[in-house]
Amino acid sequence: MDQRRISRDTGFLDHDFEEIFDAIPVAVFIKDRDSRVVLINRACEAQWGIPREAICGTDGAQFFPPEQMKVFLEKDREVFRGGAQIEFEEEYWNSTLQENRIGHTVKKPIYDSAGEPAYLVGITSDITERKRAESEHRQVEESMKLAAQIYRSSSEAIMVTDEHNRIVDVNDAFTRLMGYELSEIEGKDPRIMQSGLHDKEFYRQFWQAIKEHGRWQGEVWDRRSDGQLIAKWVTISVIRSLDGSVFRHVAQFSDITEKKLQDELIWHQANFDPLTDLPNRRLFRDRLEQEVKKAHRTGKPLALLFIDLDRFKEINDTFGHDKGDLLLAEAARRIRLCVRDTDTLARLGGDEFTVIVPEFQGVVAVERIAQQIIMELSAPFELGSDRGHISASVGITVYPDDAESLEELMKLADRAMYLAKEQGRGRFAYFTESMQRKAEEKRVLTSDLRHALTRDELVVYFQPIVDASTARIVKAEALLRWRHPTRGMVSPMDFIPLAEESGLILEIGEWVFQRAIDAVAHWQEAFGRLIPVSVNKSPLQFAEQLAGNRWMERLRTLSLPSHSITVEITESILIKDSPTVKRRLLDFRNCGVEVSIDDFGTGFSSLSYLKQFDVDFLKIDRSFIGNLAEDAADKALTEAIIVMAHKLGLKTIAEGVETEAQRDMLVRFDCDYAQGYLFSGPLPIEGFDALLQVQAA
Repeated sequence: MDQRRISRDTGFLDHDFEEIFDAIPVAVFIKDRDSRVVLINRACEAQWGIPREAICGTDGAQFFPPEQMKVFLEKDREVFRGGAQIEFEEEYWNSTLQENRIGHTVKKPIYDSAGEPAYLVGITSDITERKRAESEHRQVEESMKLAAQIYRSSSEAIMVTDEHNRIVDVNDAFTRLMGYELSEIEGKDPRIMQSGLHDKEFYRQFWQAIKEHGRWQGEVWDRRSDGQLIAKWVTISVIRSLDGSVFRHVAQFSDITEKKLQDELIWHQANFDPLTDLPNRRLFRDRLEQEVKKAHRTGKPLALLFIDLDRFKEINDTFGHDKGDLLLAEAARRIRLCVRDTDTLARLGGDEFTVIVPEFQGVVAVERIAQQIIMELSAPFELGSDRGHISASVGITVYPDDAESLEELMKLADRAMYLAKEQGRGRFAYFTESMQRKAEEKRVLTSDLRHALTRDELVVYFQPIVDASTARIVKAEALLRWRHPTRGMVSPMDFIPLAEESGLILEIGEWVFQRAIDAVAHWQEAFGRLIPVSVNKSPLQFAEQLAGNRWMERLRTLSLPSHSITVEITESILIKDSPTVKRRLLDFRNCGVEVSIDDFGTGFSSLSYLKQFDVDFLKIDRSFIGNLAEDAADKALTEAIIVMAHKLGLKTIAEGVETEAQRDMLVRFDCDYAQGYLFSGPLPIEGFDALLQVQAA
């Protein structure tokens, strides 16, 4: 069917049809009552992407998807059925573009000469781009509404600044967090909130990152409107204009003050001593490691000072731990005054402090620090109503001269400190090669001591304790000796401390007690006399609970009375006034074992403790006896000790008696017993037997 047929049937078209029809700029198509395409113009060819010769005479089913054909046909029937114009939007397939397009279509019936709708004409405008733009606009509007809603209701503070970093907007969360209303800060630079805790370099790097990457994230300390410091986790992003220039800066941040303070508290507690607020052992090791690495890198030396407070234990024992803590805190303050800002002062624990001295200018500088510390700590300490006196021993090692490893440096500094103590305390000492040799000798000697018992190298000597007025042997003191296979007789001053340090004193001490009991039994059988034996007991042995029971069982087995053994302890044990000390002394009393205080008078004000404990004898230290005949003070002190002891129901033993004049003086003071080379030195049991035989003759 062509335009002539349409013209004849409808009178709608007459002349110049094709030229006019194709000139119409929108798609126009004509369909018959069977929905077959009769004619389309060029605009419709382009819009559908289908040549007119291919679609005309068909309903288009082969060109459009079924769901679209269903809509087309329904709309066609609606036009023919109602005989009226309809208008709607529809999707249609463009075969050339291979995509769905959106059209605004008007369909209107064309009537024949009989007044019946014979054809329909459709006009479709392509509104695809407009619809897309409308959709995008709606999406943008929705996004903007959502962004505005988030911006206003966000729990995180948001601040917006312009390209010159002037504040243009803030949300409610910002006002709640920082205390500023927008009206107070609009147009101002955010630097009004700076805390002053960050330096210029921090802000330089901050703006460099924003400039290069358009974003920065990190921690910032600022000030609220009331001046209070606040820690914030901040994310800053740049919004750019179409030309790439900065349009806005958006800063989003949350309050992390509590977390920062909590983290800092936890870190501080883990790395600082709570009493002195000095770095603890953990932080000290970390800083020493860093300083050693730095010294290795720069080639500059590093000194390490180990400081130990002399006689601090006596302060604790005498005045109590609370006063001891006061002294430690004050000691830390005084030491801090002696070191440089670049030095690290730490407390390792107890009464031990360390100082790391990096990049020092010659050993004189280090010695000056050490001497200043010693001088400061020698001054009296005011401890409330009490006054304490201590001194300090300082050991010094130098990296890399003395050691190159961290552990070795610390170990040698500790040894140097002990050398300072051995030299008289209240001084400093360096680690030297001689110390290294001494340490090695100590290690070898300790190793030999471990085998001394099994190799039968240890022997017990006995020194007589006599009645002061008659010189008759009434007691004995057991004294341990070591016959080394290559060294000969090793001094007890050398090996007893090793035994205590290594813990061997427990096994050796038990062996000595057994030998002492055996000696008492031997003299009982050989001479018919009970000669009680005093045995020294170290603090380590004193902590052992079951020893007394073992000795009593052994004494009962040998039919010996409980006072056959006297336990000698030092004032330092007595002065502790601990529950353990009281229990042990009570155990001895219950077992019938007598207790003697050795070296009495050399301790720290222990007189007040004597009445609290079950003690039987006081041994007056030899330092009082040596000048007894010449020194008036020693005479007065010795006599006072004897009188005091007798008033308390205690007997006295004078040690180190070497002259007749000393003995005569002691007899005049009514001293009970005497011990010393005037009567006899320590003897093996055979020699002691000989003395007993002489006295029995």
